[in-house]
Amino acid sequence: MMCLRKILSNERYLFTSIMEVRSTKSTPQGEDNFRIERLLYSRGFVGIAGCDEVGRGPLAGPVVAACVVLPRDCDHSVFLDSKKLTHAKRVILDHKLHRIGALVGIGQVSEKKIDEINILQASLLAMKLAVNDLNKNGNIIDYLLVDGKFPVPLPIPQETHIKGESKSSSIAAASIAAKVERDRFMCSLHEKYPVYNFAQNKGYPTREHRQAILLHGPSPVHRYSFRGVKLHAG
Repeated sequence: MMCLRKILSNERYLFTSIMEVRSTKSTPQGEDNFRIERLLYSRGFVGIAGCDEVGRGPLAGPVVAACVVLPRDCDHSVFLDSKKLTHAKRVILDHKLHRIGALVGIGQVSEKKIDEINILQASLLAMKLAVNDLNKNGNIIDYLLVDGKFPVPLPIPQETHIKGESKSSSIAAASIAAKVERDRFMCSLHEKYPVYNFAQNKGYPTREHRQAILLHGPSPVHRYSFRGVKLHAG
């Protein structure tokens, strides 16, 4: 309940804190973070989506990806790298995505699947699922901008960008949507496994989290293939 109250409290800022978000800069002054998308639209593409994932480093919980198509006429400058935003700002922008009519697809791969196929392959699978989540509603996605070095395993034209969140507002928006979705999910896991304090650490290997694993052992939602977990598995 504590985690839920925190989320509800953050959402009260939705209509009062947009200007605060706009004051945060992640790209050099004057740089157009929708430039790549605009160029691709000029070449005839009709559905250009940004893809990103969150949750590669945690010891517990899923990896979550998002695929986002931003409206061409929105204020793209507010969508920044999720790692440079506070939780409250991410929640605000996640709601903004839905208010402006952005297309948002979510993909999630469980900790068990991560253990089975490894975290890199799970991350790419999560992005594939996010794209498919958009496609199943009849949306046309004909070009992908992907954060990182590896393309999404789909027969769609695409390009990868290391640190793509700082270069493309579509990728940045995907990083925000994925982060908010995963945080919500980890809060739900906190209700089931409160001793690990997932509401606070979101499954990342904080000192408190590692101490909890040492004291209580891993839970069913921990990643047993990760060194910080398998050392303490029975």
